Amino acid sequence: MTIYALSSGPGISGVAIIRISGSDASKAITLLTGKPLPSPRVASLRKINNINTSELIDQGIIIWFPGPESYTGEDMAEIQVHGGKAIVLALQNELSKIENFRLAEPGEFTKKAFQNGKIDLLKAESVSDLISAETEMQRLQAVKIMKGKSAKIFDGLREKLLKILSFVEAKIDFPEEDLPHENVQQIKKDSTEVLDQIKKILDDQKVGEIIREGFKIAIVGPTNAGKSSLLNNLSKRDVAIVSEIAGTTRDVIETRLNIDGYPVIISDTAGIRNSKDEIEKKGIKLSLDRAENADLKLVVVDAKSIDLSGFLNDLLKENAILVVNKSDLIEGELDPEVTKLDHVFVSLKKNLNLDKLILKIKDRLKTKFITNEDILITRERHRQHLVHCSDNLTNFLEKNSKKDFDKAAEDLRLAARHLGMIVGKVDVEEILGSIFNDFCIGK
Repeated sequence: MTIYALSSGPGISGVAIIRISGSDASKAITLLTGKPLPSPRVASLRKINNINTSELIDQGIIIWFPGPESYTGEDMAEIQVHGGKAIVLALQNELSKIENFRLAEPGEFTKKAFQNGKIDLLKAESVSDLISAETEMQRLQAVKIMKGKSAKIFDGLREKLLKILSFVEAKIDFPEEDLPHENVQQIKKDSTEVLDQIKKILDDQKVGEIIREGFKIAIVGPTNAGKSSLLNNLSKRDVAIVSEIAGTTRDVIETRLNIDGYPVIISDTAGIRNSKDEIEKKGIKLSLDRAENADLKLVVVDAKSIDLSGFLNDLLKENAILVVNKSDLIEGELDPEVTKLDHVFVSLKKNLNLDKLILKIKDRLKTKFITNEDILITRERHRQHLVHCSDNLTNFLEKNSKKDFDKAAEDLRLAARHLGMIVGKVDVEEILGSIFNDFCIGK
C-alpha cells in the first residue's frame, strides 16, 4: 500500500504539505500533474489537477524523492500547496481515489523509516520527542538522541555480550576442550564491565525521563489556603476557580509551564481535610497520590492558622517547600518549627514575595537537572530493558562461576536481547504500536 497524509499542522496556514510514500507514489504525481516526474530532490512548480476532470485544484511545489534515498526508504513525494482547508481536502480526496492508496496511520512514515533501516528505534523516538518539545531543554535532549550517541553505546555493549556469548557457546559445543585461562578471565572481566556500565546508566535519577515528560510539582495543603490562587499566579492566567468556599477544587487541575527552559507540570489539588462528601474524599485521595508522585511539593498553608501536625508533617518530610500564604496578616513571632523548614512567606492577594518562591523553585529545578553528557535513558521502556539486562548479567556471572554454562549462556542471550530491543536490533514488533501511536499523523 502507498500511504499519504498532511504532514504540516492542521488548520489554515500559508503552506500545507502532503506527504506520499510507497511503490505507487510516482503514479500519484503523474496523475495529478499530467506530466512526467520532476528531477529528484528539485522543487518543481506544477499545476495540480483533479484526476478525472483535469479541473485545477491548486498550483504548488512537487518534490520527488526516489527510494531508497528518502526519509522512509521508499519512493516518496511531497506536495506543497496553499494551506486552505478546502485545498487540502480536495487533494486528499483525489489521492484516495487511486488504487492501493490509503491515509497514513500516526507515525507510519517514521515507522517505515525504521523498518527500512533508515533510522534505529532510538532515533525514531527522538523524532517524536523533537516534535513534542515545548522547552529548549527538551529540544536539546531530543537532538542529542537523534545524533545517535546513545544507540552507539547500547550497540557497543550488546556487541561485547555477543562476543562473550561466542566463547561460552564454544565451551558448550566442545565440552572436552578447556577454554584458555586468558579467555576465562576475559569473560569475567568483560561481563562485569558491561554490568557496571549498565548500573551506572541506571543511576541517573531519572533525569532524562523528567526532561522529556516534565518536572512534576504538586500544590497541596488544607482547604482555603490559596492553592488555586498560587496555580493561577504561577501560570499567569486563570487556570483554576478561586472561591472563598472551602473545598472548591475537587479534582486535580494540571497545567504545563516553561520556567527558564525547564519543562514543568504543575498541579493544583483538592484541599485536604476530614470530609463526609464522597466526591471530595476521592479528590483528597487524588491529592495525596499526586503529592506522593511529585518531584516537588509546594505545601501551602494559611499564616493565620498554621498546624504542621498530621498529614502536613508527612508532606514536608521530603522534596517540599512550605509556602506560608497571607503573610501580610502575620502578627508577632512564628513558631520556630515553621521557620526551620525550607519556607517562603507570600501574600497571593497582594502579590508579595512570589519572586522569592519562583527563585526557590528554580533552585530545585537546577539541582534536579544537573546533568552530564551521559544521560541515555529518556523513556521507561529503555529503563525496563536495562533493568532486565542487569538482572540477566548478574545471573550469568553467578552461573558461569559455577560452570553451569548452558544456563549461563541463556542468561547472556537474554541480556543481549534486552539491549537489542532498546535500539530495535531484534524483533520488537510487539512494542512498535505503542511507540508510533504517540506520533502525529503525517510523521
